[in-house]
Amino acid sequence: MNLLKQKSERIKNSKLKLPRPDYSFNAFSWLVLGLFVGIGALVQLIFFPVDIERVMELSIYFFIAGAIMTVFSFWGVTILMEFLFAGLLGIKEFGLDYITLLSFGGIGLYVSCATQLVYHWDKVVILRFGRFHRIKGPGLFFIIPLAEKVTAHVDTRIRATDFTAEKSLTLDTVPVHVDALCFWMIWDAKKAVLEVENYEEAVALSAQTALRDAIGRHDLASLLSEREEMGREIQQALDHKTNPWGITILSVEFTDVIIPQALEDAMSKKAQAEREKQSRIILSEAEIAVAENFDAASEKYKNNETALKLRSMNMVYEGLKTKEGTLMMMPSSAMDQMNLGVPLGAAALSKEKKQ
Repeated sequence: MNLLKQKSERIKNSKLKLPRPDYSFNAFSWLVLGLFVGIGALVQLIFFPVDIERVMELSIYFFIAGAIMTVFSFWGVTILMEFLFAGLLGIKEFGLDYITLLSFGGIGLYVSCATQLVYHWDKVVILRFGRFHRIKGPGLFFIIPLAEKVTAHVDTRIRATDFTAEKSLTLDTVPVHVDALCFWMIWDAKKAVLEVENYEEAVALSAQTALRDAIGRHDLASLLSEREEMGREIQQALDHKTNPWGITILSVEFTDVIIPQALEDAMSKKAQAEREKQSRIILSEAEIAVAENFDAASEKYKNNETALKLRSMNMVYEGLKTKEGTLMMMPSSAMDQMNLGVPLGAAALSKEKKQ
C-alpha cells in the first residue's frame, strides 16, 4: 500500500478523474420538459377527467427529476428518473388513470436531455456508442438519447496561459527566474479532445519545457536584450509540438526576468563604469579638438608679432574688466614682450584718481 502511494506521489499529474457529463441540461431543456409535461397534463384533463391536484402533484415530480438531471447529467441518471417517476412511483402512487401524463412526461425527460445549446465560441465533440461521430455547434441541436454523448465543450477563442521557469541556468550558468505568457487557440476541436487528455495542461507544461530549453541555450546578455527573438523561437518550437493536437501557438511574450541581487548590483556597477568611460573618452576627444585649434591659432601668431601682442593686450584687458578684488598673475616675460609698463601705469594712475 505504501509503495503504491509513493508511486502515485511521484506522478505529478495524477489527479482524481471525475466522469464527464453525457449532456447539458440547459434552459431549452427545461422549456422542452415543461412543454411535454404541460401538453400531457392538458390532454389528461380534457380526455381523461381526473383530479387536477393530482395532475399538478405528478407534474412537480417530473420537474424534480429535471432538477436532479441538471446536477447529474448522465444517461444512467435519466433512466433512473424515468424508472422512478414515470414508472414505479407514478404507476404505484397515481395508477394507470394518469398514463397519458406519465407517457408525455417520460418522453419529455429524454427529449429535454437531447436538446443541446452551444454558445457561439464553443464546439462540442459528440461520440456515438463510444466512437467519434461529429462536431457540432454553435447553436441549438439534438442528440440521440442513450446512443450519443457530448464528451467535451471546446472554447475556440484565443487564450492566455502564464507559465514560469524558476532557477533555470543560462548558457553562462547564471540562475534566472523568467515569467512568460503564451497566447494560443484551438483550430481543430476533434484533435484537441481525442489526441491529448488535457490540452490546457499539456500546453502549459510544454511551454514551460520550451522556455527552460531556450534559457539553457542563451547567455544572460541575450536573454535580457533579445526577448522578442527568444519569444519567437519558443513559439515556433511550441507550435510545432502542439499542431498535431489541433492547437496553434500565436505568440510567446516575456513578462519578467529576475536575476540574483548580487549579480544585478555587479551589472549596475559595470554599466556605471561604462558610462564614466564614455564620458572620459568624450572629454579627451574635446581636449584633442581644442589642442588642434590652439595649434592652428599658433601658426597664425608665429610670424606675426603684432597680432600676438594685440591678442595678449586683449587678454589683459579682459582680465582687468573683471570684478574688483580679482588677482591676476602673469609671468614677467609676458609683460616685457608686450611692453605694457606705460599703459598699465597709466591705467593704475587713473584708477587711483577716481578713488
